[in-house]
Amino acid sequence: MIEKYIQALKEHALADPAAVPDGESILGVLYECHNEYHPYDNYQIKADFYALYEKMNGMPLREMDKIIYPVCTLCRDHEKAGFVEGVKIGVRLACELTE
Repeated sequence: MIEKYIQALKEHALADPAAVPDGESILGVLYECHNEYHPYDNYQIKADFYALYEKMNGMPLREMDKIIYPVCTLCRDHEKAGFVEGVKIGVRLACELTE
């Protein structure tokens, strides 16, 4: 499985070397690769969105979009931040264990 991530990172870096200039960008690219191969679309997430749509029942579609788009962006930003921080902690732990 890790081979897919490494290959995707290599392809991204070769396609646009300027897009991965630092560690934070590389972690972001790693998140994107991970998310592509492991989408987080589980039962709980589907149920939560269903509940949100239930609350908006009767709203015009444009009004619903004004709520859903920022909610999805917020969720994705928090998911990405959690992923990146988790990788950082994992790297620190690996370093400490090998010292």
